[in-house]
Amino acid sequence: MASKASAEQTVGVKDKLTAPYGSWKSPITADVVSGSNKRLEGFAIDPHGRLIWLESRPSESGRAVLVRESDKPGGEPVDITPKGYSVRTTAQEYGGGAFSISGGTIIFSNCTDQRLYKQFVGSGDSKLVPITPDYDGPVVRYADGAFDLCFNRYISVREDHRGNQAHPSTEIVAIEIGEEKIQEPKILVRGNDFYAFPRLDQNGKRLAWIEWSHPNMHWDKSELWVGYISDNGDVFKRICVAGDDASLIESPTEPKWSSEGDLYFITDRNTGFWNIYKWIEHKSEVMVVYSLDAEFTRPLWVFGNNSYDFIQKNGQSDLLACSYRQNGKSYLGIVDEVQNSLTRVNASFTYITNIIAGGNSLYIEGESARYPLALAKVTLDDQKSHAVDFKIIWSSSEESQTYESYFSSPELIEFPTDIPGQNAYAYFYPPCNPIYQASKEEKPPLLLESHGGPTDEAHGTLNLGIQYWTSRGWAYVDVNYGGSSGYGRAYRERLLGSWGIVDVNDCCQCAKFLVEDGKVDKERLCITGCSAGGYTTLASLAFRDIFKAGASLYGIADLASLRAEMHKFEAHYITNLVGSEDAFFKRSPINFVDKFSCPIVLFQGLEDKVVHPEQAHKIYLALKEKGLPVALVEYEGEPHGFRKAENIKFTLEQQMMFFARTVGHFEVADEITPIRIENFD
Repeated sequence: MASKASAEQTVGVKDKLTAPYGSWKSPITADVVSGSNKRLEGFAIDPHGRLIWLESRPSESGRAVLVRESDKPGGEPVDITPKGYSVRTTAQEYGGGAFSISGGTIIFSNCTDQRLYKQFVGSGDSKLVPITPDYDGPVVRYADGAFDLCFNRYISVREDHRGNQAHPSTEIVAIEIGEEKIQEPKILVRGNDFYAFPRLDQNGKRLAWIEWSHPNMHWDKSELWVGYISDNGDVFKRICVAGDDASLIESPTEPKWSSEGDLYFITDRNTGFWNIYKWIEHKSEVMVVYSLDAEFTRPLWVFGNNSYDFIQKNGQSDLLACSYRQNGKSYLGIVDEVQNSLTRVNASFTYITNIIAGGNSLYIEGESARYPLALAKVTLDDQKSHAVDFKIIWSSSEESQTYESYFSSPELIEFPTDIPGQNAYAYFYPPCNPIYQASKEEKPPLLLESHGGPTDEAHGTLNLGIQYWTSRGWAYVDVNYGGSSGYGRAYRERLLGSWGIVDVNDCCQCAKFLVEDGKVDKERLCITGCSAGGYTTLASLAFRDIFKAGASLYGIADLASLRAEMHKFEAHYITNLVGSEDAFFKRSPINFVDKFSCPIVLFQGLEDKVVHPEQAHKIYLALKEKGLPVALVEYEGEPHGFRKAENIKFTLEQQMMFFARTVGHFEVADEITPIRIENFD
């Protein structure tokens, strides 16, 4: 495959084959895409300076495995999670923060039973020891833990479903890790709806944490607390550091103690942008470390966000490594607190999430238009201000560079919304193939993606799932509609009370903008989305007449049913986004099947606990009865988001075939057996 792709790079423009858009042959197959969908779910550094990361593998049905980098340069990484175990927590349904390491000990959550296990790494003994009780099923979940070396225990967020499966209690608990007999965890903090980031100072005397309550999501309003630890290990005194001032709307997050005992955190008070702050304990004051109209973190959908870290220099922690996002691009930076300066560090990523500092290096998780999701080591100079080396340690797709000549580079576009003077953003990927071109008279079909969340964002980075389309002659646009993250609180809150309006209008406006700019074919506009993006897809198809076909992946058709079935974490999220009871009815596509007028394909996991399978089935039956071309694909064993390689592949191929057959007017080059389309075949 590599030699073939390399040979194809030598084809000149004048030698290109002319063929209709959408019919081009590409080596970026659905097998390649499904094999590139490894996920990174956290990383840490062991006592020997070796990197340990958690990767989710579609080839093993989504099993999540802890992996340690080799002791030898260039050596193969080593799996340290035994067969039969998968490192994943389902706390708050989306998980995150599934493991932690201290010394040679790892504590992790096992997917099937949700118990915590202790594992010794490096001693030759990898025997697993459970440290939490067996409750005859995964009814108690743990996440976002930290070691308490003073009391030889593990402090963690616990989500307990034993009393009420739909509305579990959440606490911060302490779990003994040195006792032979497993004990019931000790509750340290309780009383609020949600907790995250329990973090101890270096002496084990103060515990910081984040908490929030219904009806808020964390990014709407939260609080940062500090509790003092008594001699018997209880929290005996509490202080609210940020979030309790009624005159300030803020959402503090990511508390972290420096080696000097100072508490840092991120919040969006005053400016509406998440910046780094510091607590001055003796004055009971909070001060900004560095102010910038940029986002230094992201919404807390999963536990364990780690957007900044301390760099040790001359025994002090005056330097902070951080990532910040501004105008659709992420930057790696170093904040010098003494000099009140921010220095950009050259890194090859344009979207950066997590950072860990270790020695003279920074380990960063990120991606760019050239690199898919990857973990890189950035070596700093002696002054800790500039990068002298950048090296990829782990990649979600090691062979992606094989297809570089086929890659379409994203263009950040800013387009007017339907509100005068207000703009929104998107990443546009034009068709790209070194072998093929279309006739000058033809314009390409467009696939518009509405991202999930909806409080999330499109990244504008290398995604082989997007390149699958563009290398076959499709144009692709990934829209950051109003309500997306990455642009500050005001942009994020455009969607409050307006879900199904702002997002739908922005997606339609983006498609019209590209048509008017002469970049795509007006008669071949298609739309796709997952989860909340699936809702925007269905709403766009029901309430607007811009798109000619659509694909919904575990999308929402009935807002009222979603609210009634919603798990605790998002129990009030939908109400905040939609508003009145009248809006719940009027913005639910299932209630207006008569307004659908084009082909739709639906994909749904039958183990989905976020968007229940009944949603897809109801819309399928309604459209089938109406006589519209419609198809439904249901996957056994798949949750919210497909994890199995074979299902990722099938979904991608069948979307392509569905659009080609119903609106494309071209023959797909790949040999794909199409699914049956009701009212069409």
